Amino acid sequence: MSRPRIPLSLRQNPLIRHWVDFSKAGVARVFSAKVELGQGILTALAQIAAEELRIRLEKIEIVSGDTRCSPDESYTAGSMSIEVGGASLRMACAAAREAMLAAAARILGVDKTRLDARDGAIVLDGAESGLDFWAVAPRVNWDAPVGEEVPTGASLTSRHIGKSIARLDLPSKVTGGSAFVHDLELPGMLHGRVLRPPHPRIHIADLDHADIEKMPGVVKVWRSGDFVGVCCEREYQAVKAIEKLRGRVRWTEDPGLPAGGDWKQWLSSLPAVDSRTEMGSADDVRGDLIRHSASYSKPPVAHASIGPSCAVARLDGGELWVWTHSQGVFPLRAALAAALGLDQKNVVVQHVQGAGCYGHNGADDVAYDAAVLAMQVAPRPVRVQWMREDEFMWAPLGSPMAIKIDAAITPGGEIAEWASEIWSGPHGRRPNLYGVGLLGAAQVAPPIDLPVVAEDMNWFAGGSRNSEPPYELLHRRIVLHSIAEIPFRTSSLRTLGGYANVFAMESFIDELAERAGLDPVAFRLRNIIDPRARKVIETAARMAGWDEHAPRGAGAAMGMGFSRYKTTAAYVAVVARVETADRVRVTDVFCAVDAGLAINPDGIVNQIEGGIVQAISWTLLEEVRFTPEGPAIRTWDDYPILRFADAPAIRVELIQHHDSPSLGVGEAAHGPTAAAIANAVARALDCRIRDLPITRERIVGALTK
Repeated sequence: MSRPRIPLSLRQNPLIRHWVDFSKAGVARVFSAKVELGQGILTALAQIAAEELRIRLEKIEIVSGDTRCSPDESYTAGSMSIEVGGASLRMACAAAREAMLAAAARILGVDKTRLDARDGAIVLDGAESGLDFWAVAPRVNWDAPVGEEVPTGASLTSRHIGKSIARLDLPSKVTGGSAFVHDLELPGMLHGRVLRPPHPRIHIADLDHADIEKMPGVVKVWRSGDFVGVCCEREYQAVKAIEKLRGRVRWTEDPGLPAGGDWKQWLSSLPAVDSRTEMGSADDVRGDLIRHSASYSKPPVAHASIGPSCAVARLDGGELWVWTHSQGVFPLRAALAAALGLDQKNVVVQHVQGAGCYGHNGADDVAYDAAVLAMQVAPRPVRVQWMREDEFMWAPLGSPMAIKIDAAITPGGEIAEWASEIWSGPHGRRPNLYGVGLLGAAQVAPPIDLPVVAEDMNWFAGGSRNSEPPYELLHRRIVLHSIAEIPFRTSSLRTLGGYANVFAMESFIDELAERAGLDPVAFRLRNIIDPRARKVIETAARMAGWDEHAPRGAGAAMGMGFSRYKTTAAYVAVVARVETADRVRVTDVFCAVDAGLAINPDGIVNQIEGGIVQAISWTLLEEVRFTPEGPAIRTWDDYPILRFADAPAIRVELIQHHDSPSLGVGEAAHGPTAAAIANAVARALDCRIRDLPITRERIVGALTK
């Protein structure tokens, strides 16, 4: 039995009733604000609840992301759903079980040690007692807090935890059922669309929309400031109305946007707020040293979800209901209430699954669009779905980044000194973090401006995530140059700064290994002492059949990348094999993962595989470029992503730790995958590419210098 410390979600929602309810006959309802984004989280949470309540999985009903009854756990983000949310639910369910056994003991007049639970039934001395949880539940004090002393089950004897149970959310998705918010249809529902400027730095100079209101099916045209929305009886009517509005509008002069390309130079030219961390002293570094310096960059990247953002809203009787695929129903509720002048108690936000994005895409913004339009046509509900152009032009981007690293190694190959500088825009401007933070609210009159955020490494800085080397060092210094007023919208995208920082760090590690005359795997093992880190590195190398004597410049090669995500979550080592003929193609990926206690091993493997595929796409293909008219992307033709034909063979080996806490895994593979590809390309071509994406044009440019 284990007695874990109380995790954050449980500290903030400490009562049993915040998490568990037995008021529905034959069903255990468990509550969570962590929502399903395609990561299989609801299945894993159901497994945790079934294990601790000692009930069959079929009797567990997960209520997720509903501001009426879920505990407030802020966002589903940062790979914390199992590590924090799941750990909280596990302790709460264990507390509920023990509270019901105690109540049953009082009813039966026996010592509690004689009782146990079996699929919801109370067992006395191994036999049925005639009571079950539902009969006992009214005698339980559900307002009791969950304490540290609550025993949770032993993982090695689990019935549900550690088992690869099929995901509960998939049947409706693969059979064409009503699985997504896009499928939601309410009686009397209207369809909305919003006209927006080409980019944030221009505004409406003039608009005549009188004839738009006479178009077939148009119920309402509403303008406030730079926000123009239409509500129509049918969706296609709304699309046609917006097309006609676009021909009626005149915009202010365009001040232009950066063209991009050399993101290192552009980022370093902008005003920044600096913060730093330092460990050890430069005075400790002595002797003959080999010094090396290199700079790396990552461009702006789009979320590029296949499904567009969508929401439905209804104002009825003074109460606003919003159905959304937001990752944070409680922060969104607060932001909507502030933006619309409503009391939070009169706003209900309910999660309905949509296109997963793992970050701050347009889901919250389209919720505002639907809500503000619903207020104009109440009580009829309004469904708003963004177009692909809206997604590419207006959803926040993952910030461009530039990283410069200087280091020194001993002749024997030990890293002695490390200094890195990072230039980055904000990675966290979600609603209600630094203000309302909703796009539409910044466009109505009077506007509620989008927040300007300067990140600080000594508090929270997404740009510095995973910038601390996991290797043994005498002296380490990291400086973050946070660019608060970047002239396009950036916010959370999967891994925040972790993808770029691990790509740069692990590319640099290979460069140091080359200067030390050591094999990259051997060099890593020489400089790392954490046994779990060493294990994943050794395992990935073994899986791939790593050959330390493989020649450079042979046109095909393997590369290694390693990271412990956020320095606190899952350990991941990746070996990628690439071929470089007319372009770079990743043919095989071998990945070793240590995520502590695995609730659903198959779910972890799926997460890792998905992260690897996305990282390949980012590393080889994806970049948002700008013209003076705005983002130079409107359709998929403008923004290539990895296609099925280019997906590699992926092998994942999970290193289980039944006696350890679960570690966040959702975003852990991205950085190591990028570094593994970059290192493989460098070995295959005997030429290092330090700027992403690694395109044919960049390779040709580097080879012909």
